[in-house]
Amino acid sequence: MTAKEVMEFAKKNGAEMVDFKFCDFPGTWQHFSTPTSELNEDIFEEGLGFDGSSIRGWQQINASDMLVIPDASTAVMDPFMDRPTLSLICDISDPLTREDYSRDPRNIAKKAEAFLKSTGIGDTAYFGPEPEFFIFDSVRFDSTENAAFYEIDSEEGQWNTGEDTGQNLGHKPRYKEGYFPVPPTDTLQDIRTEMVQTMEKVGLHVEKHHHEVATAGQAEIDLRFLSLLQMGDALMWYKYIVKNVARRNGRTATFMPKPVFMDNGTGMHTHQSIWSGDTPLFAGDGYGGMSEMAMNYIAGILAHAPSICAFTNPTTNSYKRLVPGFEAPVNLAYSSRNRSAAIRIPTYSPSPKAKRIEVRFPDPSSNGYMAFAAMMMAGLDGIERKLDPGSPLDKDIYSLSKAELADVPSVPGSLEGSLDALANDHEFLLRGDVFTEDVISTWIEYKTGRELDEMRLRPHPYEFALYYDA
Repeated sequence: MTAKEVMEFAKKNGAEMVDFKFCDFPGTWQHFSTPTSELNEDIFEEGLGFDGSSIRGWQQINASDMLVIPDASTAVMDPFMDRPTLSLICDISDPLTREDYSRDPRNIAKKAEAFLKSTGIGDTAYFGPEPEFFIFDSVRFDSTENAAFYEIDSEEGQWNTGEDTGQNLGHKPRYKEGYFPVPPTDTLQDIRTEMVQTMEKVGLHVEKHHHEVATAGQAEIDLRFLSLLQMGDALMWYKYIVKNVARRNGRTATFMPKPVFMDNGTGMHTHQSIWSGDTPLFAGDGYGGMSEMAMNYIAGILAHAPSICAFTNPTTNSYKRLVPGFEAPVNLAYSSRNRSAAIRIPTYSPSPKAKRIEVRFPDPSSNGYMAFAAMMMAGLDGIERKLDPGSPLDKDIYSLSKAELADVPSVPGSLEGSLDALANDHEFLLRGDVFTEDVISTWIEYKTGRELDEMRLRPHPYEFALYYDA
């Protein structure tokens, strides 16, 4: 849509309010709203002011004025507001220089797409993430000076088979056996369908939905692939819709990677490929039906995986998922069909258009704009340097001995390790000014000060079980 078309769209749909949404540094949507009477075509050029110092990871208070610039092409009606509300996704710019803000995640995604075109390698990078999530009935947590706890619950939870609730009907997914059961074991078919239908209302193309492996309401909804920036926008809508549909059904949804002890965590396997016009560049006659370019792209991601984990697995909780045996590949190998490899080459279809890679270690706590951009930049580095991924590992990696795994590198075991890797390996991210030194250093400082240090300071409840009698 153009600005003029947005005005007509708002009138046609009886919009009473306009909601301006933008993504903060860690990856959460922020917003403010105005009456439709304030909407005019000039806003799409001049923007609207707000306090950038109140947004996580952004401006200092002495330089707080920022602008949101709505993107007319993102106009849809918000599916959750009681009063008809037009929704616009916005970019961020500096009011003095009018330059795009370097810490705006959406700007990073836009620069990544521009850089791909500038290399001449291809013109479009397509991404198809598979975000998983949990739908719980309740959640309680707190951390004070003298106490800390969390408690989640779900009628599907295997831990509830013995609960006397007055009418316990059983049919609860066993631990690690939640993949594809029909109702009554799968109690969430209708709520997932409602999520899908709501996604379709805002223009998302959904391929399928299903229960996932873990007990207690783990779910997955798959989106059809889109270009990098478009998928970044789509992932923001995806999370927004999942959480709000859950809430209006009296449930709560989370994309936290590992909320349930000793069962599968929540991943975001990410399919990706590069095209030139209508030509898929990853199709070839090599291993898995892939091209040399695809192999180089795989090698780039494997080479830079420890540092890109700082964006694809950006929480301390992410590394409670990245452990062997829970479908979260920690060993940096590639293979065809093999889901224990960090990078899988799907073989569902012989069509060249279906040729893609699937990176399996990311999780949905990530900021999609930056996670997708980081993976693509690593892959492009592999292409330009003609990196070799080595031989595929077609065995069940989880069953290999320590000796067999000795020469297979792995992802870092902690957020601290990933941030250290990022500090030492980020030159490939700076090309084309996609990421900047300021973005890298601010990300490391934010994650260290707001998350790592805060976790270090607090006693963990399980430490009392281990050490109270010391």
